Amino acid sequence: MKISLFTQILQRKGFPVNQASILLKQQQIQEHNYAAFLEKKKAEIVRYHSKENANYKHFIGNTNISEWNNIPIMTKKDFQKPLSLRLSNGYSKNNVYINKTSGSSGDPFFFAKDKFCHALTWANIIDKFGANGIDFNKSFQARFYGIPLDFKGNLKERIKDFFSNRYRFSVFDLSDAYLEKVLKKFSVKKFDYINGYTSSIVQFAKYLNKKNIVLKDVCPTLKCCIVTSEMLFEEDKILLETQFGVCVINEYGASELDLIAFQNPNGEWQVNTETLFVEIVDEKGNVLPNGEEGRIVITSLYNKAHPFIRYDIGDMGILDEKSTAKNTFLKKLTGRTNDIAVLPSGKKAAGLTFYYITKSIIEDTGNVKEFVIKQTKIDNFEIEYVSERELNASQVIEIEKAMTNYLEKGLKIYFHRKEKLTRSPSGKLKQFTSLVKQ
Repeated sequence: MKISLFTQILQRKGFPVNQASILLKQQQIQEHNYAAFLEKKKAEIVRYHSKENANYKHFIGNTNISEWNNIPIMTKKDFQKPLSLRLSNGYSKNNVYINKTSGSSGDPFFFAKDKFCHALTWANIIDKFGANGIDFNKSFQARFYGIPLDFKGNLKERIKDFFSNRYRFSVFDLSDAYLEKVLKKFSVKKFDYINGYTSSIVQFAKYLNKKNIVLKDVCPTLKCCIVTSEMLFEEDKILLETQFGVCVINEYGASELDLIAFQNPNGEWQVNTETLFVEIVDEKGNVLPNGEEGRIVITSLYNKAHPFIRYDIGDMGILDEKSTAKNTFLKKLTGRTNDIAVLPSGKKAAGLTFYYITKSIIEDTGNVKEFVIKQTKIDNFEIEYVSERELNASQVIEIEKAMTNYLEKGLKIYFHRKEKLTRSPSGKLKQFTSLVKQ
Protein backbone atom coordinates (compact mmCIF):
# COMPACT_ATOMS: atom_id res chain seq x y z
CA MET A 1 0.00 0.00 0.00
CA LYS A 2 3.01 2.29 0.17
CA ILE A 3 2.79 3.31 -3.48
CA SER A 4 -0.89 4.21 -2.88
CA LEU A 5 0.28 6.64 -0.22
CA PHE A 6 3.01 7.87 -2.58
CA THR A 7 0.37 8.49 -5.25
CA GLN A 8 -1.70 10.41 -2.71
CA ILE A 9 1.33 12.54 -1.89
CA LEU A 10 1.82 13.28 -5.60
CA GLN A 11 -1.86 14.23 -5.82
CA ARG A 12 -1.54 16.59 -2.83
CA LYS A 13 1.49 18.20 -4.45
CA GLY A 14 -0.63 18.96 -7.49
CA PHE A 15 0.41 16.03 -9.72
CA PRO A 16 -2.97 14.53 -10.79
CA VAL A 17 -1.88 10.93 -11.38
CA ASN A 18 -5.42 9.56 -11.22
CA GLN A 19 -6.65 11.97 -13.92
CA ALA A 20 -3.58 11.16 -16.01
CA SER A 21 -4.36 7.44 -15.78
CA ILE A 22 -7.92 8.11 -16.95
CA LEU A 23 -6.59 10.07 -19.96
CA LEU A 24 -4.29 7.21 -20.96
CA LYS A 25 -7.22 4.78 -20.82
CA GLN A 26 -9.36 7.15 -22.91
CA GLN A 27 -6.57 7.23 -25.49
CA GLN A 28 -7.18 3.62 -26.49
CA ILE A 29 -7.90 4.79 -30.04
CA GLN A 30 -8.15 2.26 -32.83
CA GLU A 31 -5.21 1.87 -35.20
CA HIS A 32 -6.92 3.36 -38.28
CA ASN A 33 -7.69 6.59 -36.36
CA TYR A 34 -4.37 6.93 -34.53
CA ALA A 35 -2.37 8.76 -37.21
CA ALA A 36 -5.03 11.50 -37.31
CA PHE A 37 -4.98 11.67 -33.50
CA LEU A 38 -1.20 12.18 -33.46
CA GLU A 39 -1.40 14.89 -36.13
CA LYS A 40 -3.96 16.71 -34.01
CA LYS A 41 -1.81 16.51 -30.84
CA LYS A 42 1.33 17.62 -32.70
CA ALA A 43 -0.47 20.65 -34.15
CA GLU A 44 -1.93 21.55 -30.76
CA ILE A 45 1.39 21.56 -28.88
CA VAL A 46 3.35 23.49 -31.51
CA ARG A 47 0.53 26.02 -31.88
CA TYR A 48 0.38 26.45 -28.09
CA HIS A 49 4.10 27.14 -27.66
CA SER A 50 4.29 29.39 -30.72
CA LYS A 51 1.75 31.64 -28.95
CA GLU A 52 2.49 31.17 -25.25
CA ASN A 53 6.27 30.70 -25.10
CA ALA A 54 8.36 33.74 -26.00
CA ASN A 55 11.59 31.76 -26.19
CA TYR A 56 10.08 29.21 -28.58
CA LYS A 57 8.45 31.96 -30.63
CA HIS A 58 11.89 33.51 -31.10
CA PHE A 59 13.38 30.08 -31.88
CA ILE A 60 11.00 29.30 -34.74
CA GLY A 61 10.99 32.84 -36.17
CA ASN A 62 8.85 33.05 -39.29
CA THR A 63 8.60 29.28 -39.78
CA ASN A 64 5.33 28.06 -41.27
CA ILE A 65 4.28 25.77 -38.40
CA SER A 66 1.51 24.18 -40.47
CA GLU A 67 4.28 22.25 -42.30
CA TRP A 68 5.62 19.87 -39.65
CA ASN A 69 8.85 18.99 -41.46
CA ASN A 70 9.73 22.69 -41.68
CA ILE A 71 9.67 23.12 -37.90
CA PRO A 72 13.30 23.48 -36.75
CA ILE A 73 14.86 20.74 -34.63
CA MET A 74 15.77 21.67 -31.06
CA THR A 75 19.00 20.48 -29.43
CA LYS A 76 20.25 20.49 -25.87
CA LYS A 77 22.20 23.66 -26.56
CA ASP A 78 18.92 25.51 -27.14
CA PHE A 79 18.06 24.90 -23.49
CA GLN A 80 21.30 26.13 -21.96
CA LYS A 81 19.96 29.40 -20.68
CA PRO A 82 18.13 30.25 -17.43
CA LEU A 83 14.98 28.16 -17.03
CA SER A 84 12.89 31.25 -16.25
CA LEU A 85 13.50 32.44 -19.83
CA ARG A 86 12.20 29.17 -21.27
CA LEU A 87 8.88 28.80 -19.45
CA SER A 88 5.54 29.42 -21.13
CA ASN A 89 3.10 32.13 -20.05
CA GLY A 90 1.40 31.32 -16.76
CA TYR A 91 4.19 29.05 -15.56
CA SER A 92 6.91 29.81 -13.03
CA LYS A 93 9.32 27.82 -10.92
CA ASN A 94 6.61 27.73 -8.23
CA ASN A 95 3.99 25.83 -10.23
CA VAL A 96 5.97 23.33 -12.33
CA TYR A 97 8.01 20.18 -11.80
CA ILE A 98 11.73 21.04 -12.15
CA ASN A 99 14.65 18.69 -12.57
CA LYS A 100 17.93 18.49 -14.43
CA THR A 101 19.24 16.05 -16.98
CA SER A 102 21.98 13.65 -15.94
CA GLY A 103 24.42 15.13 -18.44
CA SER A 104 25.24 11.59 -19.61
CA SER A 105 25.54 12.96 -23.14
CA GLY A 106 27.74 15.83 -21.93
CA ASP A 107 25.12 18.58 -22.43
CA PRO A 108 23.40 19.18 -19.06
CA PHE A 109 20.46 21.53 -18.50
CA PHE A 110 17.52 22.21 -16.19
CA PHE A 111 14.03 21.52 -17.50
CA ALA A 112 10.42 21.85 -16.41
CA LYS A 113 7.16 19.95 -16.89
CA ASP A 114 3.71 21.21 -16.08
CA LYS A 115 2.18 19.16 -13.29
CA PHE A 116 -0.27 17.24 -15.47
CA CYS A 117 2.54 16.28 -17.86
CA HIS A 118 4.63 14.97 -14.96
CA ALA A 119 1.61 13.04 -13.69
CA LEU A 120 1.28 11.47 -17.15
CA THR A 121 4.88 10.28 -16.89
CA TRP A 122 4.07 8.48 -13.63
CA ALA A 123 0.83 7.04 -15.02
CA ASN A 124 2.72 5.78 -18.07
CA ILE A 125 5.43 4.15 -15.94
CA ILE A 126 2.81 2.36 -13.84
CA ASP A 127 1.06 1.15 -17.01
CA LYS A 128 4.21 -0.10 -18.78
CA PHE A 129 5.62 -1.83 -15.71
CA GLY A 130 2.22 -3.42 -15.12
CA ALA A 131 2.27 -4.97 -18.60
CA ASN A 132 5.41 -6.82 -17.50
CA GLY A 133 3.91 -8.16 -14.28
CA ILE A 134 5.11 -5.40 -11.95
CA ASP A 135 2.37 -4.14 -9.62
CA PHE A 136 3.28 -0.72 -8.26
CA ASN A 137 0.90 -1.32 -5.34
CA LYS A 138 2.75 -4.42 -4.15
CA SER A 139 6.04 -5.14 -5.97
CA PHE A 140 9.24 -4.56 -3.99
CA GLN A 141 12.08 -3.02 -6.00
CA ALA A 142 15.82 -3.54 -5.63
CA ARG A 143 17.04 -0.18 -6.90
CA PHE A 144 20.54 0.35 -8.37
CA TYR A 145 20.64 4.14 -8.72
CA GLY A 146 22.73 7.01 -7.51
CA ILE A 147 21.74 9.09 -4.51
CA PRO A 148 22.90 12.49 -3.19
CA LEU A 149 25.23 12.13 -0.22
CA ASP A 150 24.35 15.44 1.43
CA PHE A 151 21.98 15.00 4.39
CA LYS A 152 18.94 16.79 2.95
CA GLY A 153 19.20 15.26 -0.54
CA ASN A 154 19.88 11.79 0.84
CA LEU A 155 16.97 11.95 3.28
CA LYS A 156 14.59 13.13 0.55
CA GLU A 157 15.47 10.17 -1.69
CA ARG A 158 15.26 7.68 1.18
CA ILE A 159 11.77 8.92 2.04
CA LYS A 160 10.75 8.60 -1.62
CA ASP A 161 12.18 5.07 -1.64
CA PHE A 162 10.12 4.13 1.41
CA PHE A 163 6.85 5.36 -0.06
CA SER A 164 7.71 3.84 -3.45
CA ASN A 165 8.34 0.39 -1.94
CA ARG A 166 11.97 0.11 -2.98
CA TYR A 167 15.37 -0.55 -1.39
CA ARG A 168 18.32 1.36 -2.85
CA PHE A 169 21.81 -0.01 -3.41
CA SER A 170 24.75 2.29 -4.00
CA VAL A 171 26.33 2.55 -7.44
CA PHE A 172 29.24 4.52 -6.03
CA ASP A 173 30.92 1.38 -4.70
CA LEU A 174 30.90 -1.76 -6.86
CA SER A 175 33.72 -3.56 -5.10
CA ASP A 176 33.43 -7.27 -4.34
CA ALA A 177 33.14 -6.44 -0.63
CA TYR A 178 30.11 -4.23 -1.23
CA LEU A 179 28.52 -6.59 -3.74
CA GLU A 180 28.77 -9.35 -1.12
CA LYS A 181 26.60 -7.14 1.13
CA VAL A 182 24.16 -6.63 -1.76
CA LEU A 183 23.89 -10.40 -2.19
CA LYS A 184 23.15 -10.84 1.51
CA LYS A 185 20.27 -8.34 1.22
CA PHE A 186 18.77 -10.42 -1.57
CA SER A 187 18.91 -13.45 0.70
CA VAL A 188 16.81 -11.77 3.41
CA LYS A 189 14.52 -9.41 1.47
CA LYS A 190 11.70 -10.53 -0.83
CA PHE A 191 12.50 -8.44 -3.88
CA ASP A 192 10.12 -8.70 -6.84
CA TYR A 193 12.31 -6.96 -9.41
CA ILE A 194 15.56 -5.12 -10.03
CA ASN A 195 15.64 -1.66 -11.60
CA GLY A 196 18.58 0.64 -12.27
CA TYR A 197 21.66 1.64 -14.20
CA THR A 198 22.75 -0.98 -16.71
CA SER A 199 26.48 -0.87 -15.96
CA SER A 200 25.98 -1.25 -12.19
CA ILE A 201 23.64 -4.20 -12.56
CA VAL A 202 26.03 -5.85 -15.01
CA GLN A 203 28.83 -5.53 -12.45
CA PHE A 204 26.64 -7.33 -9.91
CA ALA A 205 25.96 -10.10 -12.45
CA LYS A 206 29.69 -10.46 -13.09
CA TYR A 207 30.24 -10.84 -9.35
CA LEU A 208 27.56 -13.56 -9.21
CA ASN A 209 29.15 -15.30 -12.19
CA LYS A 210 32.50 -15.31 -10.41
CA LYS A 211 30.82 -16.87 -7.37
CA ASN A 212 28.81 -19.29 -9.55
CA ILE A 213 25.55 -18.06 -7.99
CA VAL A 214 22.13 -17.66 -9.64
CA LEU A 215 20.26 -14.84 -7.88
CA LYS A 216 16.84 -16.48 -8.27
CA ASP A 217 18.11 -19.33 -6.08
CA VAL A 218 19.00 -16.80 -3.38
CA CYS A 219 15.86 -14.66 -3.83
CA PRO A 220 13.01 -16.90 -5.11
CA THR A 221 10.52 -13.99 -5.24
CA LEU A 222 12.51 -12.25 -7.99
CA LYS A 223 10.48 -11.93 -11.22
CA CYS A 224 12.44 -9.67 -13.61
CA CYS A 225 15.20 -7.11 -14.08
CA ILE A 226 14.61 -3.72 -15.73
CA VAL A 227 17.70 -1.83 -16.91
CA THR A 228 17.80 1.83 -17.86
CA SER A 229 19.94 4.96 -18.48
CA GLU A 230 22.69 3.16 -20.43
CA MET A 231 23.00 0.81 -23.40
CA LEU A 232 22.42 -2.89 -22.80
CA PHE A 233 24.57 -5.01 -25.09
CA GLU A 234 23.44 -8.49 -26.11
CA GLU A 235 26.30 -10.28 -24.33
CA ASP A 236 25.47 -8.41 -21.12
CA LYS A 237 21.78 -9.27 -21.45
CA ILE A 238 22.69 -12.96 -21.73
CA LEU A 239 24.90 -12.61 -18.64
CA LEU A 240 22.08 -10.95 -16.67
CA GLU A 241 19.51 -13.56 -17.64
CA THR A 242 21.91 -16.37 -16.77
CA GLN A 243 23.05 -15.04 -13.39
CA PHE A 244 19.71 -13.60 -12.25
CA GLY A 245 17.56 -16.47 -13.56
CA VAL A 246 14.80 -14.05 -14.66
CA CYS A 247 13.87 -12.13 -17.79
CA VAL A 248 15.62 -8.83 -18.53
CA ILE A 249 13.53 -5.87 -19.71
CA ASN A 250 15.13 -2.96 -21.53
CA GLU A 251 13.87 0.54 -20.78
CA TYR A 252 14.78 3.64 -22.79
CA GLY A 253 13.78 6.97 -21.33
CA ALA A 254 14.82 10.55 -20.67
CA SER A 255 14.00 12.48 -17.51
CA GLU A 256 13.09 15.58 -19.49
CA LEU A 257 10.58 13.61 -21.57
CA ASP A 258 9.10 10.30 -20.41
CA LEU A 259 9.56 6.62 -21.09
CA ILE A 260 10.57 6.57 -24.75
CA ALA A 261 10.53 2.83 -25.37
CA PHE A 262 9.88 -0.16 -23.16
CA GLN A 263 10.31 -3.84 -23.92
CA ASN A 264 6.90 -5.48 -24.07
CA PRO A 265 6.11 -9.10 -23.01
CA ASN A 266 6.85 -10.24 -26.58
CA GLY A 267 10.41 -8.93 -26.31
CA GLU A 268 9.75 -6.02 -28.69
CA TRP A 269 10.98 -2.51 -27.85
CA GLN A 270 7.67 -0.66 -28.08
CA VAL A 271 7.81 3.11 -28.48
CA ASN A 272 5.65 5.31 -26.25
CA THR A 273 3.16 6.81 -28.72
CA GLU A 274 0.73 7.85 -25.99
CA THR A 275 2.62 10.96 -24.80
CA LEU A 276 5.46 11.29 -27.34
CA PHE A 277 5.97 11.50 -31.09
CA VAL A 278 9.23 9.89 -32.21
CA GLU A 279 10.95 10.54 -35.56
CA ILE A 280 14.22 9.41 -37.13
CA VAL A 281 15.99 12.08 -39.20
CA ASP A 282 19.19 12.35 -41.21
CA GLU A 283 22.05 14.81 -40.68
CA LYS A 284 20.10 17.55 -42.46
CA GLY A 285 16.93 16.96 -40.46
CA ASN A 286 15.00 15.14 -43.17
CA VAL A 287 12.65 12.42 -41.91
CA LEU A 288 13.89 8.94 -42.77
CA PRO A 289 11.65 5.96 -43.59
CA ASN A 290 11.33 3.13 -41.09
CA GLY A 291 14.29 0.77 -41.33
CA GLU A 292 16.92 3.50 -41.83
CA GLU A 293 19.25 4.71 -39.09
CA GLY A 294 19.39 8.33 -38.04
CA ARG A 295 19.07 10.81 -35.18
CA ILE A 296 16.22 10.27 -32.73
CA VAL A 297 13.99 13.36 -32.57
CA ILE A 298 11.13 13.51 -30.05
CA THR A 299 8.15 15.75 -29.40
CA SER A 300 6.48 15.86 -25.99
CA LEU A 301 2.77 16.09 -26.80
CA TYR A 302 1.56 17.31 -23.40
CA ASN A 303 4.22 19.53 -21.82
CA LYS A 304 2.81 23.07 -21.87
CA ALA A 305 5.28 24.51 -19.36
CA HIS A 306 8.35 23.94 -21.52
CA PRO A 307 8.60 23.05 -25.22
CA PHE A 308 10.28 19.84 -26.35
CA ILE A 309 9.24 19.98 -29.99
CA ARG A 310 11.29 18.01 -32.52
CA TYR A 311 13.96 17.65 -29.84
CA ASP A 312 17.18 15.86 -30.81
CA ILE A 313 17.88 13.76 -27.74
CA GLY A 314 21.42 12.89 -28.86
CA ASP A 315 20.93 9.21 -29.67
CA MET A 316 20.86 7.28 -32.93
CA GLY A 317 18.30 4.64 -33.78
CA ILE A 318 16.15 2.75 -36.28
CA LEU A 319 12.37 2.31 -36.22
CA ASP A 320 11.18 -1.13 -37.28
CA GLU A 321 9.69 -1.41 -40.76
CA LYS A 322 6.52 -2.97 -39.33
CA SER A 323 5.82 0.12 -37.21
CA THR A 324 2.50 1.97 -37.45
CA ALA A 325 1.36 5.28 -35.96
CA LYS A 326 0.02 3.52 -32.87
CA ASN A 327 2.31 0.49 -32.61
CA THR A 328 5.81 1.77 -33.22
CA PHE A 329 8.86 -0.38 -32.46
CA LEU A 330 12.50 0.56 -31.96
CA LYS A 331 14.65 -1.84 -33.98
CA LYS A 332 18.03 -0.48 -32.94
CA LEU A 333 19.36 2.09 -30.48
CA THR A 334 22.85 3.52 -30.33
CA GLY A 335 22.55 5.34 -27.05
CA ARG A 336 24.33 6.28 -23.90
CA THR A 337 27.15 4.15 -22.55
CA ASN A 338 29.49 4.83 -19.65
CA ASP A 339 32.62 3.08 -18.46
CA ILE A 340 33.26 1.80 -14.95
CA ALA A 341 35.81 3.70 -12.85
CA VAL A 342 38.39 1.52 -11.09
CA LEU A 343 40.13 3.37 -8.24
CA PRO A 344 43.52 2.94 -6.48
CA SER A 345 41.88 1.15 -3.53
CA GLY A 346 40.33 -1.40 -5.90
CA LYS A 347 36.90 0.14 -5.46
CA LYS A 348 34.74 0.39 -8.59
CA ALA A 349 32.09 3.02 -9.36
CA ALA A 350 29.49 3.37 -12.11
CA GLY A 351 30.19 6.04 -14.73
CA LEU A 352 26.94 7.80 -13.83
CA THR A 353 28.47 8.49 -10.40
CA PHE A 354 30.02 11.51 -12.09
CA TYR A 355 26.60 13.04 -12.58
CA TYR A 356 26.38 13.47 -8.79
CA ILE A 357 29.95 14.70 -8.59
CA THR A 358 29.61 17.33 -11.32
CA LYS A 359 26.04 18.46 -10.63
CA SER A 360 27.51 21.46 -8.78
CA ILE A 361 28.65 22.83 -12.15
CA ILE A 362 25.30 22.17 -13.85
CA GLU A 363 24.00 25.62 -13.05
CA ASP A 364 20.72 27.16 -14.07
CA THR A 365 22.74 30.09 -15.47
CA GLY A 366 23.80 27.90 -18.39
CA ASN A 367 27.48 28.83 -17.91
CA VAL A 368 28.78 25.28 -18.47
CA LYS A 369 27.66 24.21 -21.94
CA GLU A 370 29.32 20.79 -22.18
CA PHE A 371 31.65 18.64 -20.12
CA VAL A 372 33.31 15.24 -20.21
CA ILE A 373 35.42 13.38 -17.65
CA LYS A 374 38.35 11.13 -18.51
CA GLN A 375 40.24 8.80 -16.20
CA THR A 376 43.77 8.91 -17.60
CA LYS A 377 45.48 7.05 -14.77
CA ILE A 378 44.11 5.08 -11.88
CA ASP A 379 44.30 8.18 -9.66
CA ASN A 380 44.06 10.89 -12.34
CA PHE A 381 40.82 12.44 -13.65
CA GLU A 382 40.58 15.18 -16.22
CA ILE A 383 37.46 17.31 -16.58
CA GLU A 384 37.14 19.04 -19.94
CA TYR A 385 34.42 21.63 -20.24
CA VAL A 386 33.08 24.37 -22.51
CA SER A 387 31.76 27.46 -20.74
CA GLU A 388 31.19 31.17 -21.05
CA ARG A 389 33.33 31.76 -17.97
CA GLU A 390 36.07 29.69 -16.38
CA LEU A 391 35.12 27.71 -13.28
CA ASN A 392 35.95 29.74 -10.20
CA ALA A 393 37.98 28.52 -7.24
CA SER A 394 34.95 27.67 -5.10
CA GLN A 395 33.44 25.54 -7.88
CA VAL A 396 36.73 23.66 -8.34
CA ILE A 397 36.94 23.02 -4.59
CA GLU A 398 33.32 21.84 -4.56
CA ILE A 399 34.02 19.25 -7.27
CA GLU A 400 37.24 18.10 -5.59
CA LYS A 401 35.33 17.59 -2.33
CA ALA A 402 32.64 15.64 -4.18
CA MET A 403 35.26 13.37 -5.77
CA THR A 404 36.54 12.52 -2.28
CA ASN A 405 33.03 12.13 -0.88
CA TYR A 406 31.61 9.91 -3.64
CA LEU A 407 34.80 8.03 -4.58
CA GLU A 408 37.84 8.18 -2.29
CA LYS A 409 40.69 10.36 -1.03
CA GLY A 410 43.93 11.00 -2.87
CA LEU A 411 42.54 11.45 -6.40
CA LYS A 412 44.03 14.09 -8.65
CA ILE A 413 41.61 16.22 -10.66
CA TYR A 414 42.64 18.45 -13.54
CA PHE A 415 40.34 21.00 -15.18
CA HIS A 416 40.66 22.02 -18.82
CA ARG A 417 38.46 24.70 -20.32
CA LYS A 418 38.01 24.09 -24.07
CA GLU A 419 36.58 25.93 -27.05
CA LYS A 420 34.91 22.69 -28.13
CA LEU A 421 34.96 19.02 -27.17
CA THR A 422 35.78 16.00 -29.33
CA ARG A 423 32.62 14.13 -30.33
CA SER A 424 31.99 10.66 -31.69
CA PRO A 425 31.11 10.18 -35.39
CA SER A 426 27.41 10.20 -34.37
CA GLY A 427 27.89 13.60 -32.74
CA LYS A 428 27.52 12.32 -29.17
CA LEU A 429 29.65 13.10 -26.14
CA LYS A 430 30.45 10.32 -23.71
CA GLN A 431 30.27 11.84 -20.25
CA PHE A 432 32.77 9.49 -18.62
CA THR A 433 35.56 7.51 -20.25
CA SER A 434 38.20 5.43 -18.53
CA LEU A 435 41.55 4.99 -20.28
CA VAL A 436 42.71 2.66 -17.48
CA LYS A 437 42.92 -1.00 -18.40
CA GLN A 438 40.19 -2.79 -16.41
